[in-house]
Amino acid sequence: MPNPHPAKRQSVSRAGDPGARAGSLLPRSLAAAVRAALRQFPVVLVTGARQCGKTTLVGELEPERAYLDLDEERLKRVAIEDPDGFIADLPNEVALDEVQRAPGLLAAIKVSVDRDRRPGRFLLTGSSDLLLLPTVSDSLAGRIAVVELQPLTESEKERGRGGFLRALLDEDLTARVATDDRAGGGRDTARRIVAGGYPDACLRTAEEARRWRRNYLLAIMAKDARDAARIRDASELERLVELLAAFTAQPLNVSRLSRDLGLDRETVNRYLAALERLFLIRRLPSWHHAAARRPARSPKIHLRDTGLAATLAEVTEEDWMDRRESFGPLLESFVVQQIAAQAGWTDPDLRLWHYRDRAGVEVDLLLTRRRRVWGIEVKAAGTVRPRDAAGLRTLADRCGNDFAGGFVLHTGPHTHRLPDRRLWAVSLRELWLR
Repeated sequence: MPNPHPAKRQSVSRAGDPGARAGSLLPRSLAAAVRAALRQFPVVLVTGARQCGKTTLVGELEPERAYLDLDEERLKRVAIEDPDGFIADLPNEVALDEVQRAPGLLAAIKVSVDRDRRPGRFLLTGSSDLLLLPTVSDSLAGRIAVVELQPLTESEKERGRGGFLRALLDEDLTARVATDDRAGGGRDTARRIVAGGYPDACLRTAEEARRWRRNYLLAIMAKDARDAARIRDASELERLVELLAAFTAQPLNVSRLSRDLGLDRETVNRYLAALERLFLIRRLPSWHHAAARRPARSPKIHLRDTGLAATLAEVTEEDWMDRRESFGPLLESFVVQQIAAQAGWTDPDLRLWHYRDRAGVEVDLLLTRRRRVWGIEVKAAGTVRPRDAAGLRTLADRCGNDFAGGFVLHTGPHTHRLPDRRLWAVSLRELWLR
């Protein structure tokens, strides 16, 4: 069996550096989690958006493993027509790329695994969230480990350890006063937001990257969307993504989307589910403590890749100076994505939420682990004022002993405790320099 096809292997050196040497692969922080899963489970699924680096990761982890790409029409046809025979003819250890192309294979894999439960037999990748299909989750329950690969994080682009979230959870933050040029400031943050995390886009100039993202979205609509939902017109789904880019980091309002698109609510909800399955959007559910009555029920919607969101919303790095208001929601989605990605290799049991009570008190991002609660506010300013932590103080008071810490992430260079010792002002650069 051949190794991964070179055309599907992605390589980047540093984000925002179009001249980066293409042969320099960035290490992915999730690799250790995949290795651990292969030692424990007969089936491991590496899932995530198209072009986020799944094939590259699999090829780097186990270059000698037999590999089949189900994007190839001939293989896909055989897998669909005779899944049992297809699986029976495979080597003992195999990688199957884009397995969502032939979902019937998963039942055949279950039969094979029930005969031979050795760990690491099947290493799968998928660009659609197969576990949202009841037949899949039922058939492979207890036999499969699912590891979600995100687009490149800023810590990975910097070849860092990706240790910010661990420091936050372990109360291991320390005060820092920046004394070097790496602080970057707001303009550096804007560059990172607009660059996003798709490896191919990160290798291009800003104009080329915008064109790549639009073509990427068109390809998703044409190739993958029909597998994820009963779509009569892919252009409707594309229009929905463009609307969501304008509304990123806002509570979901299906009625408004339905009205703006001229579609019924059922169709809009089906399209939203499809975008989730394709890893283009994230629904951040509402959280409430027992002391908070009548919490907001609407989730917040975040586009996962802020480069794609900025392209669709026509926001550029240069807009940081004169369209700062455009960056507030993008910055919030950026932080949510960085934290969600770091959770994958730090503590997959963490749950992510947003908070808003009936008095209008809001916190952009909550992390919970059992009863413990951490709160994160995101500010585009370079300094933190007392009112910026008002939501965190209210949350801390309501959670009592369950409150584990609050953090105001800002674009300035310094990290320090706030007068309320439960809270910190944290420079955004900690996300990628730790």
